[in-house]
Amino acid sequence: MSADKHFDTKQLDQIVEKMINTVQHSKNEIFQIGEQSRQEHERLLRELIEIKRLTKQTIDEADELEVKARLSRRHLSEVSQNFSSHSEEQIREAYEKAHALHMELAMVREREKQLRLRRDELERRLAGLKEIIERAEHLVGQITVVLHYLDSDFRQVGEFIEGAKQKQEFGLKIIEAQEEERKRLSREIHDGPAQTLAHVMIRSDLLEKVLKDRGIDAAIAEIRDFKKMVRSALSEVRRIIYDLRPMALDDLGLVPTLKKYLQTIEDYSKGVTVSFVHVGEEMRLPSRMEAAVFRLVQESVQNALKHAEATHIEVKMEINSDQLLVMVKDNGKGFDTTVKKENAFGLIGMKERVELLEGTLTIRSKVGFGTAVFIRIPLNIPMQDEKGRRGINENSHCNH
Repeated sequence: MSADKHFDTKQLDQIVEKMINTVQHSKNEIFQIGEQSRQEHERLLRELIEIKRLTKQTIDEADELEVKARLSRRHLSEVSQNFSSHSEEQIREAYEKAHALHMELAMVREREKQLRLRRDELERRLAGLKEIIERAEHLVGQITVVLHYLDSDFRQVGEFIEGAKQKQEFGLKIIEAQEEERKRLSREIHDGPAQTLAHVMIRSDLLEKVLKDRGIDAAIAEIRDFKKMVRSALSEVRRIIYDLRPMALDDLGLVPTLKKYLQTIEDYSKGVTVSFVHVGEEMRLPSRMEAAVFRLVQESVQNALKHAEATHIEVKMEINSDQLLVMVKDNGKGFDTTVKKENAFGLIGMKERVELLEGTLTIRSKVGFGTAVFIRIPLNIPMQDEKGRRGINENSHCNH
């Protein structure tokens, strides 16, 4: 009986190892399916663009032939009505021309029909492939969570069977948070630089045709568009890298990093001015607090740019003896704070960050009068308040 009460931990570790290998193999197979589907999706997308171009060209050709055929039929009718005034050769020529145009028009219409059918088929296949790609990505994400759990918490499982439930819940929360962040970055790269670069590749395939069909001026204009797309992709990549975590935050601290970030925002956002004012001592705060405050300002500024369509953003930060105050104010279109928005995950995330720091978040906004975000975080830092300095007034409203 005593032997039954003990686990063979080595044997259990071997079972876990086999489980990990099996799951890893399944993950690789699903990943390959996703990659093959993605390559097929890109190939069909290129074909679809070409089919659409040919369809438009065929429609234009058919319309032109339709006009010619109509004129030819009218001429034939006139010749037939005035049979005596036209020679047999003229009548035959009119009939043959009308017949030839009718046959050519019928062939072009048939080609247009086939192109339309192919276009519709490609669009259906692309939709199906997109669904397969999304499902494959979702499955890979889920399997990755399982693999992390198996690899980190189940290896040498005999050493910590006590309290395994608590460790499982905690580990899964961490892994899920990591996977969500990776999925977010994956979506940003896929929807931003990857899409732009894929479009550049597709457009580059058409450049030779543009040069041949429309001349060098059109080709030069196409190249200019390439430059704009590549420049846009490069800017997006830099933003994503910076979003991961600005290195200056660890090296220089919160205030210099915010200055640099806001200056970068102003440089890359045409028609937008960004001002930054810091009141009080420029001092280092705990790393966790500096990172949280930076993310809060970053989210507020991005909301002002993307959603409020602001042209001026004002950021002000004040550090005194017992609290850190931040204000982000814009002259954007504002919104009704009494109306609950769906999928407002950005604001929910901001509130959660502030609550972790035991602070408060206040948002004041009015349609047509901009938005002001006030963040108050308690501190316990011995320092002397400066008299007469102009601090952040949370009661001020957005009057632009």
